[in-house]
Amino acid sequence: MLQYIRFADKLSAWFGKAFAWCVMVMTLGVGYEVFVRYVLNAPTVWAFDLTYMMYGTMFMLGGAYTLSRNGHVRGDFIYRLWSPRTQAKVELVLYFIFFFPGILALILSGWRYASRSWRYLEVSVMSPANIPIYQFKTVIIVAGVLLLIQGIAQVCRCLITIRDGEWPEAEQDVEELETILQKEGAAALQSTGAAGTATPKVDRP
Repeated sequence: MLQYIRFADKLSAWFGKAFAWCVMVMTLGVGYEVFVRYVLNAPTVWAFDLTYMMYGTMFMLGGAYTLSRNGHVRGDFIYRLWSPRTQAKVELVLYFIFFFPGILALILSGWRYASRSWRYLEVSVMSPANIPIYQFKTVIIVAGVLLLIQGIAQVCRCLITIRDGEWPEAEQDVEELETILQKEGAAALQSTGAAGTATPKVDRP
């Protein structure tokens, strides 16, 4: 199970980090559009299509990576009070009740949308540029498959936690600055507390 978890995590990370560069393409496209629209008074007919295709691709293909790093939004005000075993048992049930049915529906619906779009080589109706978007619809299927692969890895994590009583350690990865500061603050508090409780050494004559 650990080998599969590592495989799924690396696959999700590769896609997530590779397509994160879409934000640069999107930023350049929007920046160019703002310049030519408001400075040169010559707006483009393709910038809007570029923006939503890049954002959609980044959002969809980053989902599995976010799942592998436990980064999705969770109402954990109760969850965090449970033991790891209880957390894993609840997650395991919820994955089969909600996650997998939803992901399978995403893959099947995406297949219908994408196959229909490829049949008549669909173009965007958002602008007169007629930019092809049939290849963009394929992203739905890829995202669904990646989430399915990563979801199985998350189930393996739950099973290991139920067996061992603690969550398997995740691979080191980039962290948000807020998380780093929280860890540093906790470490500083622990070191301060340890120093405060230490018995001072007194030299006796």
